[in-house]
Amino acid sequence: MARSRPLLPALAVVVLLTPAAGRAADMSAREVTERLVAADPARPVDLSGKDLARLDLSGLDFKRALLARADLFGADLTGSDLTRSDLSEAKLDRAVLIGVRLDHAKLARASLLRPSAFSTLGAPASEAPSLVGADLSEARIFGRLNRANLAGANLRQATMAPFGKTGFIEHIWRTELLGANLEGADLTRADMTHALLRYANLRGARMAGVVLTSADLSGADLSGADLTGADLTDADLEGAILTGVTGLDQTLGMAAARNAAKAVR
Repeated sequence: MARSRPLLPALAVVVLLTPAAGRAADMSAREVTERLVAADPARPVDLSGKDLARLDLSGLDFKRALLARADLFGADLTGSDLTRSDLSEAKLDRAVLIGVRLDHAKLARASLLRPSAFSTLGAPASEAPSLVGADLSEARIFGRLNRANLAGANLRQATMAPFGKTGFIEHIWRTELLGANLEGADLTRADMTHALLRYANLRGARMAGVVLTSADLSGADLSGADLTGADLTDADLEGAILTGVTGLDQTLGMAAARNAAKAVR
């Protein structure tokens, strides 16, 4: 009778099934830091496509670095300045974004799934990310971004709706933008299904065709916003300010919106 092969130890099985678990990044945090310190913003450091996952890159001035398609999964960017950096199609899932500056950064088609933007559940405003004027068109965003500054940001066709299980312990079920500043932002055809937008500043926002199905807009200020073709089915409008909103008569689902009679017009 042939002798059966011994079973692999359980740990070995795990390693075989998860080859990325022990994968090293393309560069160390020290190497990235040294390159950035020596960089000239007129000639940005090119880190495009680099695997920088899980590195501690906190407190760094990226000096408009080129990070298109970079893998920053789980990277710690606490307090870092990525103003005007190119992060197009970059992966920022599970990244730590406490107090990060991404003003006017290029984040088109980037992935920001469940980033850590706060050190506590209280989500203090002092730790909220700044994305003023950032290009987040067609980006995939899901997480707690309460009080974030997205004034003038481009969120055209961005997806902020729930997307299902990830295998991690789930602690949120919708994108949270409580009290966020979205004044003048472009949300044309964005999917904000279930989004928490309570007390958000949406003054003058371009929201034509935006999907706000089951979103919480209670207390939000939409003064002067364009809601032409927006879907408000089952959205909560209690206390929402709709003064000067254009396209309100061309929205979808207004009859099915909650507390529409309690909105301020």
